[in-house]
Amino acid sequence: MKRFLLTLMLLSVTILAIAQQKEKGDLQIGIQGGASLPISTYKSIGETKVGYYSGFFIDKYFSGNKFGLGIDARYIYNGINSQDTFHFENGYISTDYINKNRFQDYLFTFGPSYKYSVDRFHIEAYIRGGLMMQYFPQYVRSVTYEERDPTGGSITHTQDIMGTVNDASNRANSWAGIGGLRFNYMLNKHFVLFGHMDYVQTFGEKFGGKPSQFAIEHVEETNPILETTSVKSVWDHYGDVREITQTPHKTIQAGIGVKYIFGKKKSPVSVEDNSPKYDEEVKKITLKDLQIVVKDKQTNLALSGVKVSIDGVDINDKSITDANGQASKILSIKPGRYQIVGEKNGIKTPVLTLTEADFQTSSAVIFKEIYHDDPRFTLIGETFDCATAQNLSGINTVLTHTGSKVNVNQTSDAEGKFIYQLDAQSDFTVVANQQGRYSQTEIVSTKGLDRSQTLYVTLKLGVCELVENGEWILKNIHYDFDKSDIRPDAAIILDNVVAVMKQNPTLRIELSSHTDSRGNDNYNLKLSQRRADSAVDYLVANGIARNRLVARGYGETKLLNHCGNGASCSEQQHQENRRTEIKVLQF
Repeated sequence: MKRFLLTLMLLSVTILAIAQQKEKGDLQIGIQGGASLPISTYKSIGETKVGYYSGFFIDKYFSGNKFGLGIDARYIYNGINSQDTFHFENGYISTDYINKNRFQDYLFTFGPSYKYSVDRFHIEAYIRGGLMMQYFPQYVRSVTYEERDPTGGSITHTQDIMGTVNDASNRANSWAGIGGLRFNYMLNKHFVLFGHMDYVQTFGEKFGGKPSQFAIEHVEETNPILETTSVKSVWDHYGDVREITQTPHKTIQAGIGVKYIFGKKKSPVSVEDNSPKYDEEVKKITLKDLQIVVKDKQTNLALSGVKVSIDGVDINDKSITDANGQASKILSIKPGRYQIVGEKNGIKTPVLTLTEADFQTSSAVIFKEIYHDDPRFTLIGETFDCATAQNLSGINTVLTHTGSKVNVNQTSDAEGKFIYQLDAQSDFTVVANQQGRYSQTEIVSTKGLDRSQTLYVTLKLGVCELVENGEWILKNIHYDFDKSDIRPDAAIILDNVVAVMKQNPTLRIELSSHTDSRGNDNYNLKLSQRRADSAVDYLVANGIARNRLVARGYGETKLLNHCGNGASCSEQQHQENRRTEIKVLQF
């Protein structure tokens, strides 16, 4: 063991010594930590839980900066699944933990590395071999039960059924190996953030003539003991042959870390030096970052949700613009020819072309704007709960063009939002279409809006639960003066009622009509009944069974305010009383 640690120290010194020479290649030192996940027999036999690890490493890459050698040192900790005492009819099963309930390991390895780099990103693959110093848990699991003797007394029996059978010190050494990948992002030329994942395993059953694996001795359970079991003999439930089972250390380790890459000394370059090396340095200086911003052409507003594609020298990038209209910034691109285009709602922006002339500026960032020209308006809606006013996700919505009757549907996202494109100078209706729920038919219009001034139209769509005896007023349903015919605009509202009835086949409703107080009371009652009958006839004509519908005209008998006969009220106050209502009779 001492020889191995001495060898590892000598290897570290050798790597550091090589780094002082003029040989090309990075020298890096890093620290790391993360989760240690037991697998296979190490998890089942060792009863091992997810733990953690921490450590450091040193790598030295050689000429070409692709192949190198490295060392890795880690501390690994995994707890074990401690068993609570289990009681049955005349006894219990318990576990006596003699030392700490954990596996504790120290791992020292050495081996080759390979690196592949693209700009600020690079991937490292590594294989290491070395030594693991292990510290094992020690415990004994036993069954204790009472047996009645002929004199009326009792005899207590205790029988061990499982226990660890390691060295008395609960320590062992073993050969071990690591294989894995490290994913790196360079913050600058020295500091690097990385994430990694690797597999760790020990090998061999003995090391230096001593056992090197964790081992338990146990008897097979043949008849499980339940809480209601009365044990007469432990051998009625366990076999009498003791077996020894052992397992190597097997874990998947995943974590993050930071590393430092030591700088290299560069020989001075004269002005007259036109060697290829100097040309490469000039190219590095001219590398630029690229930032694309997309705007709406007609309003000059930043446009989110645009897919931006950038194709050019070693780049084929796609990203979505954020709320500020910004696509993902491309870092350190080479001078050359690039084509950039944005697309949203099936409409593309004009293609923007970059040339090497765009790179011949003093700025470190090439900033370009592209313009998206969609003559339609954008409706941004939100579905919310009528009772709590909280936004609702997963609600199906339907947008219908009032003129063409063409409809499209969309489900609200995790934030309760939905988005539609609206033609200019048009009227639309929006409803929720969800079983067990209903919404009003909301009217949205782009008539009179100037696209050069307005891009977004907003709407909040209330969605309510269907409950027995619930009532709601149908918005935007109107009749011609002294008429009961269903007008085209009222038919659109009733179409939503048809959809709700079809989605909820057990729903039975009362559809009622109300008037204001002006005019003859008896005439108002009859007019409201005719209007309610017309609405029910419309629903029946569109496939709803008549026995699910009740038409009721209330005239002016259920005013919502004080505007009765002879009262002085505004037209708006009278309008509150002229309404069509739905009441849920059965659901």
